[in-house]
Amino acid sequence: MGFLFRFGAVFGYLVLMAGCAYGQDSLLDQLEEEASPIEDLTYGTFKGTRLINGHTIETRGAGNLDFIISHRFGRVNSGGYNFFGLDDANVRLGLAYSFTDNLTVGVGRNSFQKVYDGFVKYKLLKQQSGKKQMPVTMTWYSNMSVNTFKRPELPMSFERRLAYANQLLIARKFSEGLFLQLMPSYVHQNLVPSAMDRNDLFALGVGGRLKLTPRTSLNMEYYYRVNPYEDDGFYNSLAIGFDIETGGHVFQLQLTNAQSMTETGFIPATTGNFWDGDIHFGFNISRSFQLKEKGKKW
Repeated sequence: MGFLFRFGAVFGYLVLMAGCAYGQDSLLDQLEEEASPIEDLTYGTFKGTRLINGHTIETRGAGNLDFIISHRFGRVNSGGYNFFGLDDANVRLGLAYSFTDNLTVGVGRNSFQKVYDGFVKYKLLKQQSGKKQMPVTMTWYSNMSVNTFKRPELPMSFERRLAYANQLLIARKFSEGLFLQLMPSYVHQNLVPSAMDRNDLFALGVGGRLKLTPRTSLNMEYYYRVNPYEDDGFYNSLAIGFDIETGGHVFQLQLTNAQSMTETGFIPATTGNFWDGDIHFGFNISRSFQLKEKGKKW
């Protein structure tokens, strides 16, 4: 009996220890599972909020004010008398404020046709890996512009001067050096050049960024107009750019056939043919100011 009692006690002790060990392993597994990253978000698909002429999927952090100066000179093929376009200047000044990490609201003025514009930009989805996977980042962009250029030959009411653009920006970071973006776009103009032109235009934009060094990259942007009037005299917008990041600044150099720097202008109404030399040299300079500390309420 003494032997059986001691054997039973030892057996019970081993079972109890095994149960405790199993419980510890299960708890450890659970803690490791909870500690493992649920989502691994992808950041820095593009260095700035502008690809070249159009927007990227990027929004600034909450409380950030972005000041953007965009400059386009005249056509390079205008000749030496016009200093190959450098005598002419077209400027857009813009401000954009991020109310949250996902929501940005901006305003601007373009000297070309004296256009004022405002936009709203909201990040819908973020590319991420891990347990919760999302292959792309998606951002919705809406723009409204008003053309204040004087046209004495036409009765220009306020409604006639308005135009609207909506885009779904879809981007993917394929590697540390390659980034691509699609821009399905819809533009509505209340006033078009002729009765044959369409008020509603659909376009598909494609753009990309090839990283050359940690602070420089080569960019491309092209908008294909899906349903234009055949002889409207306009061309698809094409741009090639080179980005330089210097601290809080992003300096962008570009060659493009578009003069306008708003989506309601360069998508439906680019007048230059890139392959005929109707190219404008230009640049964008952006400077960010953090006006509100993250996590702090006013």
